Amino acid sequence: MTQISQGAPVPAADRDPGVLFIAILGAMMAFTSLSTDIYLPAMPVMAADLHGNVELTLTGFLAGFAVAQLIWGPISDHFGRKIPLFLGLILFAIGSAGCALSTTIPQIVFWRAFQAVGACTAPMLARAMVRDLFSRTRAARMLSTVILIGSIAPIIGPLLGGQIIRFASWQAIFWMLAVIGVLMLGSLWLLPEPLPMERRQGTSLGNAFRNYYRLLGNWVFMRYTLGVTLFYVAVYAFVSGSPFVYIKYFGIAPQSYGWLFGLNVAGVMGLNFINRRLVQKYSLDDLLRAAFIVASVAVLVLVAGVRLQLGGVYLIIASIFCFFSMNGIIAATSTAAAMDGVPEIAGSASALIGSLQYGSGILSSLLITWFSDGTPWAIAWIIAVAILIGAAIVLFGAPRHARPNR
Repeated sequence: MTQISQGAPVPAADRDPGVLFIAILGAMMAFTSLSTDIYLPAMPVMAADLHGNVELTLTGFLAGFAVAQLIWGPISDHFGRKIPLFLGLILFAIGSAGCALSTTIPQIVFWRAFQAVGACTAPMLARAMVRDLFSRTRAARMLSTVILIGSIAPIIGPLLGGQIIRFASWQAIFWMLAVIGVLMLGSLWLLPEPLPMERRQGTSLGNAFRNYYRLLGNWVFMRYTLGVTLFYVAVYAFVSGSPFVYIKYFGIAPQSYGWLFGLNVAGVMGLNFINRRLVQKYSLDDLLRAAFIVASVAVLVLVAGVRLQLGGVYLIIASIFCFFSMNGIIAATSTAAAMDGVPEIAGSASALIGSLQYGSGILSSLLITWFSDGTPWAIAWIIAVAILIGAAIVLFGAPRHARPNR
């Protein structure tokens, strides 16, 4: 296997980045959730107006989001981080306006994919910028902080979208996203360029794209990447299947569903806050293993409860909360550990992580569609299989020569 140099030094000092810098990166991390969650309350109205399967707008967004990152990553390693960010936010604003002006399902699916091509630059390059500026332990702490800020979006997104649809049309939601894109574009003038000329990839873009081959052949990198990817297969299985499980199967009111979803996000935020301190006391590998062990126990309880019909909806809510909350540790520690060994191609590494992470949602939605049997069983076993495979890779897949990440 091709090996990439481990733990190359980061030129920049681990100085205090400032509140404004953290806030902007947190907003960049929130782009995905805000773009997908804010219009969920409007989907029934959109389906009636556009006369089609509006769920395809989510599939189109995730597909565009996953593929485009693989293109933007090498570009950012070659030209720096800010140029792709400027271009991406312009595309996001244009795509949002295109969604607002759409009159058919094919049109809005196209513009959602177009919107995602731009939106993916924000969280991808936020991760890369953290790795550009901070060493591994500080990077994990910083990622926990910006993910904590970004985690607010899944809570306020559906609530905000629901209020907008009460007083305006669903198109107003996408016009608001376009305005947010423009405001974010303006905020980039306040950010420094974290990748100086001497650290950029000097080879051609064609050679830069070959970095993906190098990354795929580096098991140290892929072990962490596969771990977080499989965790997100489980996360998106819950996102795809939970409306049916909670609302249709258990008869929970749609308004209450939003609060149940927010409960899980609150768990993620709490773990992110705690993780900022944990990374200063424990190695990234130890934290990652502990989080996967907790998630594994939670999903085994979920499967047993659903199969034996024990505990009803309360057992499902509790076990899902425990599993979902581990995202507060797994996302930050696995990303920081994976990118620690490849600082010279952090943009490509972040792109591959993000592409697999968010592309996993396509697999999850397909599995839920294929295997759903009208009960919570499909969502339970899909979540469990993904978590247990991810845990096996993280717990037992470390090469003997790999040094611990601290």
